[in-house]
Amino acid sequence: MKTQFFTATSLDGFIADADHSLEWLFQFGAGPGEEYEAFIRDVGVIAMGSHTYEWLLRHMAVSGDAWYYEIPTWVFTSRTLPIIDGADIRFVSGDVRPVHEQMEAIAGEKNLWITGGGELVGQFYDAGLLDDLFVQIAPVTLGSGMPLLPRKIASPPLRLVSCKTHSAGFLLTHYQVVYDDKTREAKD
Repeated sequence: MKTQFFTATSLDGFIADADHSLEWLFQFGAGPGEEYEAFIRDVGVIAMGSHTYEWLLRHMAVSGDAWYYEIPTWVFTSRTLPIIDGADIRFVSGDVRPVHEQMEAIAGEKNLWITGGGELVGQFYDAGLLDDLFVQIAPVTLGSGMPLLPRKIASPPLRLVSCKTHSAGFLLTHYQVVYDDKTREAKD
C-alpha cells in the first residue's frame, strides 16, 4: 500500500486557479486519460481537502453528474459541509497520522490517493507518509492560484521514476518521495 498524489498542474505550478477552480483543465477534453485509469484501478481509499470537495459539489450541481467515486473518501475540513446521499464520505480534521492509519486498514493492499489539495499533500509529506507524486504538467500557465505543493522539498530531493508525454501535450511525471532519517523515523 502506498500513499500517492496524482494531479494535474499548470506549467507554472498551480493545481487550481485563484477561485479554486479546475475549469482550466476542461479545454483538454472530458476523459482523464489511460494513465489515470491505470492509476485509479489500484486505489482503495481517497483523501481530499475541503476546497476540492466543494469544487466537486459545484461541478456536480452544474453538470448533473453523480458522485464520481465508489470507494471510501475522507474529506479533511474544519467546517460542516454538505453530505452526498449514497456516497461513502467521512469528514475529518486534525493530524493526518491517525486518519492515515484508518485509511490503511480499509485500503488493504490497495493504495491511498490524495486527490487535492496541495496543503493536504504537504501535511502527509510532513508526517513522512507520502510515497509518490504523479504530476501531469499541462501546457498552460495560470499566473496564480493554488500551488501544487506548498512545501520546500530540497534535501533529499524527489527521485524521478518516469517521465513521458501523453495526450493534449501533457507531460506525466512520476516522482518517488525520499526521506532523510529524521523524517522516516516519524513514519515508522
